Amino acid sequence: MAKIVRKIEAAAPAPVKLKRVAAYARVSMETERLNHSLSAQVSYYSKLIQKHPGWVYAGVYADDGISGTKVNRPEFQKMLAECEAGNIDIVLTKSISRFARNTVDLLETVRHLKELGIEVQFEKEHISSLSDDGELMLSLLASFAQEESRSISDNVKWGQRKRMEQGIPPGHFRVYGYHWEGDTLVPTPEEAVIVKRIFQNFLDGKSRLETEREFAAEGITTRDGCRWVDSNIKSVLCNVTYTGNLLLQKEFTADPISKKKKKNRGELPQYFVPNTHEAIIDKETFDYVQSEMARRRELGPLANKALNTSFLTGKIKCAFCGQSYMHSQRLNRAKRTLQPEKMETWACGSRKKKGGHCVGKEIPHRIILQEAASAMGLEAFDEQTFTEQIDHIEVTGARELTFHFRDGHTDIRHWVNTSKKDCWTAEYRAEASAYRRQHAPNRNGCSCFTTKLKCTVCGENFRRQMQHLASVENETVYYWRCPHPTKCGTRGIRDEELRQATAEVLGLEAFDEALFLEQIDHIDVNAEMILTYVFKDGHTVERRWDTKRHMPKWSAERRAQFESQPKRTYSPEQRKRMSEHMKEVRRNKYWSSKGKS
Repeated sequence: MAKIVRKIEAAAPAPVKLKRVAAYARVSMETERLNHSLSAQVSYYSKLIQKHPGWVYAGVYADDGISGTKVNRPEFQKMLAECEAGNIDIVLTKSISRFARNTVDLLETVRHLKELGIEVQFEKEHISSLSDDGELMLSLLASFAQEESRSISDNVKWGQRKRMEQGIPPGHFRVYGYHWEGDTLVPTPEEAVIVKRIFQNFLDGKSRLETEREFAAEGITTRDGCRWVDSNIKSVLCNVTYTGNLLLQKEFTADPISKKKKKNRGELPQYFVPNTHEAIIDKETFDYVQSEMARRRELGPLANKALNTSFLTGKIKCAFCGQSYMHSQRLNRAKRTLQPEKMETWACGSRKKKGGHCVGKEIPHRIILQEAASAMGLEAFDEQTFTEQIDHIEVTGARELTFHFRDGHTDIRHWVNTSKKDCWTAEYRAEASAYRRQHAPNRNGCSCFTTKLKCTVCGENFRRQMQHLASVENETVYYWRCPHPTKCGTRGIRDEELRQATAEVLGLEAFDEALFLEQIDHIDVNAEMILTYVFKDGHTVERRWDTKRHMPKWSAERRAQFESQPKRTYSPEQRKRMSEHMKEVRRNKYWSSKGKS
């Protein structure tokens, strides 16, 4: 038996897939020494990645002078975007504290990259995020890094407070009206004029809202070119820096991780440093402004002359959300033909705010006056008596008002809304009806002919009706008909034919709706179906309406449809049944005639 020799070809080695490797570096303080450290990290990782035979250089991302307690770092976010785009396989970093000092952010980022199949290598700790114990080690070491960040923050705060105790500000903060020359605040002349004007406006009795509008009208902006708003003006009026003194630690960072700042309302000591720089406003004026602001705050909206207030402002409270009711005036939009009248109502303030919502109902002003007079035992409302007796009114239900008197007792009143009944008087009904006859309503289904076709017999307007065509399947047309055709004897007018006739009256080849509304006031239709076009300039044109029905011309499509109708109706089975039926009829007819004979 001959031996069979089989030659086995050596398998070609699989090509080694190169890993795309990037590195991340960060320093948190902008100093010359740390900048040198950052450049050293960038150089080190660039050389390391390019020397490795299985790696492809994918860049080094470095954030300079940014804290690691947040992930919203420009280069860090840029690196994450490249990872999500699939351009990076491995991320190198010096240590956990360089990558992130917030434990939650670190774990969320590493887990997200792990889901994408991207490995993060921490050089100092010798940890890989894809290893079995990688996440456990990261959780422990990240907690240490976070606490280290808290410790550093506490040390920095301690040093700042020690300097503030000596009257040294923590840094060159920004304040409108001043600029820094060395370590001294110096007034900026053009800004100091605006600061003095803000204080003077307040001393003149103007509200912050009036100052805001005044600056907007004159084009006066802040240092950054933004509009002056209420909060900016309030900050100027409350800033003791303008008196030539400094008040340090007016706010503080509550948490070094979240970086949220809070106003210092007694949680930490404040440090008053007198006579540190040139004053723009004297201390006596500043103190008077603070006391006046407190007085106006106590009065609430009544202290603001720019607001449209009344004796009820701040008196009506919502029991559902705790907000005050606000006054509103608007024109009665229903009464278009009569002299427009103002409608006064009160609505919950939360409903006036953007996105606000409250179940508290709107209350007419006259209802409040009526119920207040009834609660006080008066025949008519008296403002002075109301101010003396009633402390406030609480809206406790949809139709319920609770009056709180100054002597302590309360009175619950239930009111009925009669606005619609009071509005629809006989006079208003007649006016509204006449208006609707003369003006087409702005809603779907209306045409340019709506309220324009008028029956001279019964005085009603023709109305448009839709009608299905019996001759054509799934096709409808519009007709204009009087509501009482049997009473006045008028006939229906087809819409498309009316448009064609109107175009001829206007001397147009095709109907133009805009020109029709511009030139023709209305069209009168009498019992003899004579259309009288009344133009807006006063002249009229008569046209007799031909009520004789004209069959439409036979189109090729319609003729083919008509000829195919019998073919579709009489199938072979139906023809056979009809033939047998006719034979039976003839047979019976024949024998019946024989019997008679």
